[in-house]
Amino acid sequence: MSFKRYLLVSAGLFAVSLATNVASVCAEQWYFYVRNSSDAVMTNLLVSETGKKWGEFDIGDGIGSGEKAKLIWDSSTDNESCEQYIKAVFSDGTESTPTKFNFCKDLDTPIVFK
Repeated sequence: MSFKRYLLVSAGLFAVSLATNVASVCAEQWYFYVRNSSDAVMTNLLVSETGKKWGEFDIGDGIGSGEKAKLIWDSSTDNESCEQYIKAVFSDGTESTPTKFNFCKDLDTPIVFK
């Protein structure tokens, strides 16, 4: 392989690697933690800009009592406000009181649901 071709292949691989790493960082740029301090499994997490129309946040099979989970915002929310209302739904049928939270600040302190 000629030196010129080697440089082109190396540059191409570097560009692909860089693009993959940037996409990975962007995908996890907006995250938050929740902690379930209730006695029931958290089965659903609802978010709303206005506190009136609620959208579901995918939490998989739920978040068990005493557990903490890291959640990552979907890119479809990129144009939404940092301040959102959030509430949890539990397996015993109860819901937490909606709380307004700024998701652009203090991403590492968990939102605690009781």
